[in-house]
Amino acid sequence: MYLDANATTPLADEVWEAMLPWWREGFHNPSSSHTGGKKARSAIDQARAQVAELIGAQEDEIIFTSGGTEAINALLRSWDALDDTGAFLTTAVEHSAVLRTGTFLSRPMVTCGVSETGALDLRAWCENLSTAAFASVMAVNNETGVIHDWQKAAVLAHQAGKPFFCDAMQAVGKIPVSVADAAVDAMAISAHKFHGPKGIGALYVRRGTKFSPMLHGGGQERGLRSGTEAVPLIVGMGAAAVLAKKRLSDGAIARIAAMRDAFEQAVVAGVSGVQVNGDPAARVANTSHLSFDHCEAAGLLILLDEKGVACSAGSACMAGKQQASHVQKAMGFSDARAKSSLRISFSAQNTAEEAQQAAAILCSAVKKLRSVQSTGVGPVVIYTP
Repeated sequence: MYLDANATTPLADEVWEAMLPWWREGFHNPSSSHTGGKKARSAIDQARAQVAELIGAQEDEIIFTSGGTEAINALLRSWDALDDTGAFLTTAVEHSAVLRTGTFLSRPMVTCGVSETGALDLRAWCENLSTAAFASVMAVNNETGVIHDWQKAAVLAHQAGKPFFCDAMQAVGKIPVSVADAAVDAMAISAHKFHGPKGIGALYVRRGTKFSPMLHGGGQERGLRSGTEAVPLIVGMGAAAVLAKKRLSDGAIARIAAMRDAFEQAVVAGVSGVQVNGDPAARVANTSHLSFDHCEAAGLLILLDEKGVACSAGSACMAGKQQASHVQKAMGFSDARAKSSLRISFSAQNTAEEAQQAAAILCSAVKKLRSVQSTGVGPVVIYTP
């Protein structure tokens, strides 16, 4: 049972089928002028249109990248180079791709805090905008699934005359996202977060927004991101975008939400001392972030994995670091609560039956770990052959 969709999603069958011809028969360089090259170029153009439609953008506002991290780096480093005054304003709960890039910029980085439910402190946001050069807020937190009021943050940034960027990696395909209806100047998305392939992402840059390329070379992507395009991956992202748009209107999101809610209800009923973290009203449908009193997540993950349940203790990028994540610290979690937290994230490929089975296995694992820990024998290390 794969319940770690916020880390990555399984490749959809339709996406695989769309990509297949472009690995062998359609191997041509899309910059070539012969028939094969023209077909590859046409496939890229179609995929660009599909991705643009998913987020309400114009086709010429989409730049294909190697993934979300490159898109974030390219945008933030570009804006850093174009303006030498002011701070980089963001939040304390951003993905490490934003926060770590921020430490390499030529300016100070200012982070605004969040409430215990993970909601952005908009008062602090407003107070810091006057000294900022540009600003960034993620649409959805990757650990808790909390939906930030990024549209409001964008409006406030524009009112202060500041460019606004949004990391929408965990939002696209889960909630409607339209750059046409928001005061956002740039946005990053990644295909493998909505059942597309890894190694491909996109950066949206609104027409008229200043942007300086990070990669130089053959002038691909209208000179904004040089390098021969990975046609199969781009085609896959386009196909995944079509499926993601369909899921937003065909009832799939409501089904996932019902599955997640039933899972949480079963866990809360099955064991005591469970806390459901994050804003229950403002979170994406697929994500459940739970804390268990007197029960460390590291041990739970081992027991769950032995039973075939894959989930995580937070961001996949923080796996193995044995420390409270910056997200949980920003939300004011104690070390004990942070170390006892699990992230369970569903996808459209999960079933209600799987969710109930996973809840039963999780409850059993919590009881088992608590019973061992209550003996006072110290930390539990479980070895598997």
